[in-house]
Amino acid sequence: METGSKYLGARLAALLLAATIAGCGGGGGRDPILGFDRPPPAPPTVIAAAPLDGATGVAINNAVISAQFSEPMAALGGTATFVVTCAAPCVSPGGSASLDASGRIATYVLPAGATLAPLTTYTATVTGARSSATGLALVSPYVWRFTTGAAPDTTRPRVTLTAPATTVPGPTPGVPTNTAVTATFSEDMAPASMSAGTFTLACAAPCTAPAGSVTYATASRTAAFVPAAPLQAGATYTATITTGAQDLAGNALAGNQAPLPAASNYVWTFTTAAALPPANVSVQSTNPAAGAANVCLNAAINATFAVPSGLRMDPSTIQAANFTVTGPGNVSVVPASVALDAATGRIATFTPLTPLVAGLHTATLRGGSTGVKDLAVPGNTLVNDFAWTFNAVSCAVIQPFPLGAAAPFGVFGGSAGMTNQGILTVINGDIGTTGVSTTATGFHDAGPGCTYTETPLNIGAVNGLIYTAPPSPTPSCPSEGTAATLAVATLARADALVAYNQLTALPGGPDPGAGNLANLTLAPGVYTAAAGTFRIQGGDLTLDAGGNANATWVFQMATSLTVGGPGAAFPSSVILTNGAQARNVFWQVGSAATINAGGGGTMVGTIISQAGQAVSTAGALGVTTINGRLLSLGPSVTLVNTVINVPAP
Repeated sequence: METGSKYLGARLAALLLAATIAGCGGGGGRDPILGFDRPPPAPPTVIAAAPLDGATGVAINNAVISAQFSEPMAALGGTATFVVTCAAPCVSPGGSASLDASGRIATYVLPAGATLAPLTTYTATVTGARSSATGLALVSPYVWRFTTGAAPDTTRPRVTLTAPATTVPGPTPGVPTNTAVTATFSEDMAPASMSAGTFTLACAAPCTAPAGSVTYATASRTAAFVPAAPLQAGATYTATITTGAQDLAGNALAGNQAPLPAASNYVWTFTTAAALPPANVSVQSTNPAAGAANVCLNAAINATFAVPSGLRMDPSTIQAANFTVTGPGNVSVVPASVALDAATGRIATFTPLTPLVAGLHTATLRGGSTGVKDLAVPGNTLVNDFAWTFNAVSCAVIQPFPLGAAAPFGVFGGSAGMTNQGILTVINGDIGTTGVSTTATGFHDAGPGCTYTETPLNIGAVNGLIYTAPPSPTPSCPSEGTAATLAVATLARADALVAYNQLTALPGGPDPGAGNLANLTLAPGVYTAAAGTFRIQGGDLTLDAGGNANATWVFQMATSLTVGGPGAAFPSSVILTNGAQARNVFWQVGSAATINAGGGGTMVGTIISQAGQAVSTAGALGVTTINGRLLSLGPSVTLVNTVINVPAP
């Protein structure tokens, strides 16, 4: 008995010692009772930043710079700092930094009324921030840079995708009772504006509105309402995101309850069905593939999940603590972002902050209760950690094509202006022209203080700014027709020309359809029209990223691009699959582009042409959607009933 008491005392002493070590910030070591080794806690990391590292054309009224951490952090102060600086003669902004209520998002806010300097590179640095749970600090300062454009941002943010999906008139049927509700936005949102006050879920009596928590994933631009308990089966729910949701420049939401220029709530409804049974997620494929031997140093790392529930992955779990990459010598690769793709919700992308170094790398996805999950409540998990290796080498790749000052433009009419001939036209972005005697005809600016007097028969809304030369066109707006707006338009054309020349200079590629790209599925790469002309007629073109969310396509043609037909009633579309992004598709057109002359269909990518563009020309039978940009270096751009969505950077 005495021996047993001594043994018990020794065990208690060991427990106290272990507790003392843990309380002092120690971690890992051998479990004092169970006897196995415990891994030490990992230090916190920055998993996303906004604006993105390397972003260009950032609006000068971008008043909020944010960094999202892998876990809740202790309050900033003392050695824990968040600063934004710029080199002389620029004066660094005197903003203030703070954490949101979750402790996961730090924001640096400019003083009221202050703006960033135009055409200036800023450096944001987070130093010494510590985990509130372990006391561990960032291993090293997290530094990223972005460059401003020449103008403010007045484009209202939009909801681009919801889960459950938005249907018109709704409600969307068959939604499981054990799912979260998400909304993805067209641009970075101010984290502080995403809360239980701006994202709500309600239902009619006798159903009771559910309690829940709201999270915002910076890298994915996605807000999630996670119910505290399963929803009621057979009930109709109304999800609402209010105009309190704002972008980083303070623009309120352009919802679906009022036409532009008004801000409005975004509302959608769904009806619940039975709960989904538990079913673990798994990794379906990776890019690079396991064992790949020749991965370029500037590659991003992707993983595509198989999700038996049929739901999307939870964007808040797709973050740097759950997706890690190590290089030679087991040195951790610092991510610029770890994000979930918007198109499928099932592709996670790790984008390194700096290029990889040559040698063997290991990518790991964390499983278990703290790892990646789907949007079920509670989330279905990856059972075990999933790891794979690949070898990085130096190689020639398609480089990014920064559009600079041209990036915010949905339409640029060269020196000859722009004309709209349909009331259903909406430009979610800016438009502009350098022509001194030409105007933007048939458009009205949705920005504050803007008025217009043209007949509404052929007026399209611009959810952004109109940049034209003096004298001011009709409609009139404070942002139009000044020397300053002409300067912005001139810079945008110059940057578009730089991108055009870069696209032209790329080594040519194949012409797989002998000029007609219809009914083809194309992998990333450069494609060149052998006869000088590309067309998509008689079917759709599919661009397959193979799980690589950074995959890029370039289409080179010496003369024209024609989409749709033959005949006005046969539109064609470009379809993106397996993580392909509209922002990574480029069309270099030596003369003019004609897109779905009869109306209808969806075109994807940035089209830069020398001799103008026409979309849904006169007599159009439907609305044509452009998920991209129409940039003409010379002659005008003509639209009829065209919706243009400028891709997020």
